[in-house]
Amino acid sequence: MKKSTFPTPQDAEAAFYEALEAGELEAMMEVWAEDEEIVCVHPGGARLAGYDQVRESWAQIFASGQRLKVHVSNQVVLSGMMLAVHSVHENILVQGEPRSRPPVAATNVYLRTGNGWRMILHHGSPAPQTPRAPAESPKILH
Repeated sequence: MKKSTFPTPQDAEAAFYEALEAGELEAMMEVWAEDEEIVCVHPGGARLAGYDQVRESWAQIFASGQRLKVHVSNQVVLSGMMLAVHSVHENILVQGEPRSRPPVAATNVYLRTGNGWRMILHHGSPAPQTPRAPAESPKILH
């Protein structure tokens, strides 16, 4: 049984990024639902499904010893009674590197459970560095 209770999806998300920055596996897995239906996709990585695969992926990431500083920006939140979807940009600085890496576009989905809100999906993808201007459409006169 989980020790932590997250009263809101925002509380669960804050705990997720705190665990990511601290490199703490147990804290990270406190945020996730204990369910075989959870899904995680790291940037450029394969789709991982189920608690064991998700846990192992975070264990490997944290074993690298790299410490991250994550600034979340451009947050869009869609929230209902039982489900919340957060779309964010993760601006990541790896300690020891001179500058931030390109941002990651992440989608975090939280489910309201009997023990508070839990993450059921995290999907990160490289985000474009600058927004693309829409292509100008030809002007047609009728």
